[in-house]
Amino acid sequence: MVGESEAYGIVSLSRAKEIADELGLDLVEISPTAKPPVVKVIDYGKFKYDQQKKAQEAKKKQVKVQLKEIQLRPNIEAHDLETKLKRAYKFLDQSDKVKFVMQFRGREMAYRDAGKQKFESIIAGVCEHGAIIESPIKMMGNRIITILAPSKKKEA
Repeated sequence: MVGESEAYGIVSLSRAKEIADELGLDLVEISPTAKPPVVKVIDYGKFKYDQQKKAQEAKKKQVKVQLKEIQLRPNIEAHDLETKLKRAYKFLDQSDKVKFVMQFRGREMAYRDAGKQKFESIIAGVCEHGAIIESPIKMMGNRIITILAPSKKKEA
């Protein structure tokens, strides 16, 4: 196409409009603060379309981090714990955050210290797998809660 990537230099506004009309394109102001202002002769509809496509591509490549929750009990059996930990590892590998919750009911409240120790050992094991503690371990009523996030050094 004639006029594509052709520099016209400094021209008057009326001449710039004439050039745009001759080419059947639009006159778009690129840098209004420059002296003299910088304008470009382009197809504005195509320009907006390309910008929209670039924005869509950027949005597609964006990683959406979700918060997944894993609930535990203080007297959880070894196999059940193993299954829940496998699920937690899978979530962390998918770059999701994991919220661990250990809930105490009834008589279990009398053994909160033992439950907290078990919870801390579980969290330490998950951290060895490649997670970092985002929110420290907190006791909230009849629950112990912490949030783990995947470590950033997986980009190998």
